[in-house]
Amino acid sequence: MIKTRLVGLLSHAKKYIVYTILWQWLALLSQVFAVFSIANLMERVVYRAVTVQSIELTVVTLAIVIVLRFVCERMGAKSSYLACVDVKRILREKIYEKMLKLGASYSEQVSSSEVVQVSTEGVEQLETYFGKYLPQLFYSLIAPVTLFIILCRVSLKASVILLICVPLIPISIVVVQKIAKKLLNKYWSIYTGLGDSFLENLQGLTTLKIYQADQQKADEMDMESQNFRRITMKVLTMQLNSTSVMDIVAYGGAAIGMVVAVTEFLKGNLTISGTLCIVLLASEFFLPLRLLGSFFHIAMNGMAASDKIFKILDLPEPETGAKILPEGALDISLKDVYFSYEEDREILKGINLNLPAGSFVSLVGESGCGKSTIAGLLSAKTRGFSGEITIGGVPLSEVNETNLMEHVVLVRHNSYLFKGTVEENLRMAKPDATEEEMNAVLQKVNLLGFLQTQDGLQTKLLEKAGNLSGGQCQRLVIARALLKDAEVYIFDEATSNIDIESEELIMQVIHELAKTRTVLLISHRLANVVKSDQIYFLKDGEIKERGTHAELMEENGAYRHLYESQMALEHYGEEGSL
Repeated sequence: MIKTRLVGLLSHAKKYIVYTILWQWLALLSQVFAVFSIANLMERVVYRAVTVQSIELTVVTLAIVIVLRFVCERMGAKSSYLACVDVKRILREKIYEKMLKLGASYSEQVSSSEVVQVSTEGVEQLETYFGKYLPQLFYSLIAPVTLFIILCRVSLKASVILLICVPLIPISIVVVQKIAKKLLNKYWSIYTGLGDSFLENLQGLTTLKIYQADQQKADEMDMESQNFRRITMKVLTMQLNSTSVMDIVAYGGAAIGMVVAVTEFLKGNLTISGTLCIVLLASEFFLPLRLLGSFFHIAMNGMAASDKIFKILDLPEPETGAKILPEGALDISLKDVYFSYEEDREILKGINLNLPAGSFVSLVGESGCGKSTIAGLLSAKTRGFSGEITIGGVPLSEVNETNLMEHVVLVRHNSYLFKGTVEENLRMAKPDATEEEMNAVLQKVNLLGFLQTQDGLQTKLLEKAGNLSGGQCQRLVIARALLKDAEVYIFDEATSNIDIESEELIMQVIHELAKTRTVLLISHRLANVVKSDQIYFLKDGEIKERGTHAELMEENGAYRHLYESQMALEHYGEEGSL
């Protein structure tokens, strides 16, 4: 059972597999040499022809064999280990490279939990496949043939019978394989599904506790766990039964060979030493294949995991061009842009939008109207649109994604902050940034004073910056974006879910940035967009109104109605707090 594509992908590990087989074969030859020496000595004992020299020779031979086998086993283990290391490194690099090629839109095709699972446990299974199973597979073919060539000179009849019994184990493995393949595919589907549920529930644990829905989700997890337990027990039962069958074949075949050898000895057709050689080496015909059987189940699991890995590696990569965006200020244009996540549910319906270079444009509208979808399209996080989007006069589909990321920065309300130091998070935007540059952007977002009361740039951040407030997190995210010094900035609800003071401070930074950069602001709070050069009001995936704040207020349309409603609510809140 060899998957040629898998072996081809990991061709660098082939040499270590060959080395492992070679060391195993040398260990076998040394064992055969030792058995012949012992058998010869025993024959001398029976016929009372033992001499000091013969005993000494046997002892020296056994000592050499022990040393040689020790060296062979150590070198074989080393080769196997190197094969395992290569496999893990290469596979994880391939998966990571694929994720990079899929780009920001990878989540549209594969879940994060599935990628994590195949990159960890799936790769671990394939580690055994290459490090143990494949070397043992080839050795299991070489060992019986080697023993047959040696022992056929001792007793052709016994050697032929032993060799004939050997294929019974591979036949049983093939039968098990047909049964196991479907079962293991089902096992991996349930396993990845369980991982998805666990990750989702873990990420939403706070929400579950707030709504006291944690017990409901726990019950659902219990049901999924029970399904996983049942499929696991089926796999283990299958493995146990197949192991028992292979044990019967292996030891039964060895017993038959021994009986034939003893029978030939009683008939006078075989010497004592020859009989002992066959009896002692009969099991070696079958033990390599028996050991192969124990690795087989892990290999089958690895094969099922490889299907998952190749499913990820075969995902269609988004078409990305090779063109480079021009330097300097960039304008953005959307013409008749349509987009849908599902065929029967259109999100964007013929969007026409212009973002002149160095302008401050805002997108507003009720939740679900398509504002964030536009931000996702412009940052290449979302793909599959129809129509025309150009940046700096270059069609978005023809722009190199890496170059796009250098010129366009997307800041969302949930932009990620990594566990580590403040400096490490800032240097993601500019690896060669000086301490003065980092302090300057922190000063702009009014975060430097707070950090100086801590450990400055070396202030430790917990996972998702859990030790900072929501406003501080968002200000740090914006500081990182400012350090990038890009031509285009897209702020997608960058001020949502934070306190009013932080919101006002962030808006000041955005207004200042808009003086020198192209800025697209997406906000549900219309008070933030009043100073925009142009405002687009979206509803049901269409631009219903456009203009400056003053122009839209004069139109007395949906924008004015929403603005006045928000202002009334804010004034009511202010009066209530007095």
